[in-house]
Amino acid sequence: MSAAENSTVSVIIPAYNASRTLGETLQSALAQTHAALEIIVVDDGSTDETPEIVLAHAAKDDRVRLLRQANSGVAAARNAGIATSIGKFIAPLDADDLWHPAKIERQLRVFRDGGDRLGLVYSWFALIDRDSHVIQLRHQPRHQGDVLSALAYNNFIGNGSSALIRRAAFDRTSGYDPLLRMRGGQGCEDWKLYFEIAERYAFGLVAEPLTGYRDLPDNMSSDVLQMLRSRDLCTADLLPRHPELARAFRSGRNRLSRLLFHRAIRRGRADEVGKLALSIGRHDPVFFALLVGALPVSVLKGVIGRVWRSGGYQGQSASDFAELNPL
Repeated sequence: MSAAENSTVSVIIPAYNASRTLGETLQSALAQTHAALEIIVVDDGSTDETPEIVLAHAAKDDRVRLLRQANSGVAAARNAGIATSIGKFIAPLDADDLWHPAKIERQLRVFRDGGDRLGLVYSWFALIDRDSHVIQLRHQPRHQGDVLSALAYNNFIGNGSSALIRRAAFDRTSGYDPLLRMRGGQGCEDWKLYFEIAERYAFGLVAEPLTGYRDLPDNMSSDVLQMLRSRDLCTADLLPRHPELARAFRSGRNRLSRLLFHRAIRRGRADEVGKLALSIGRHDPVFFALLVGALPVSVLKGVIGRVWRSGGYQGQSASDFAELNPL
């Protein structure tokens, strides 16, 4: 067995009021076929039974331990857990996500074959619902090796629980950025970290859905305006180092805007549609005009009507609305 395959892996689970899902998440970590794990749950100021759940698991398996802190956000929680860990590899796991039993083993195998040039190995994920049922299997990116330009365009890894990170690579980054939360833009901490790793290391892939990513309305990623602001803040930090990627950053922002805009329309969330329209229009008026112009007339009329009735443009003047709406 290679050194990589025999290495201790530090599983870092930030948890805030996660009592509904944390037990199942811990079980999926404990069930890994790679047994050399330390599992650190960082209780980020929970007011529910989160710490009691961790302590109950720790009493049965000494690989589990609890770290507690005042509520400081997911980035600070992950950094705190990593700072106390000892593994040569770091496996972030959100408190509502799940792992296939062989996830870590298969990722370590890729590290073994790829050598020291690999800083991160990710896997595909399956979208799961509240009851842990698979509802979508569409995530199939194939980016490997030098992925910097691909990451500038979008976070193709897609979540915070699919990556396995070499500690030496993590140590050459600034860590997860806690300032995003302070700046009102929590949400893209993973993307920014992956980009900083990709500046120096190659990426590897296990082309199997080994992570269950839970999509719930109260997920951080469901706050559409915060996600866009988070991406904008990260881009402002990263672009000065890579001006050659300006087009990829801008195209990627528009891609994310389009996905969020269409999703809000499909779900009938008029307030979200209105707020996204303002954000997209301010960022790239030409793209906004093309985005709205591509909508079928029947859909466009319905959207405008729902947004107007819901107050989605409340606080905006008629001239602001006319400026953003090309009709």
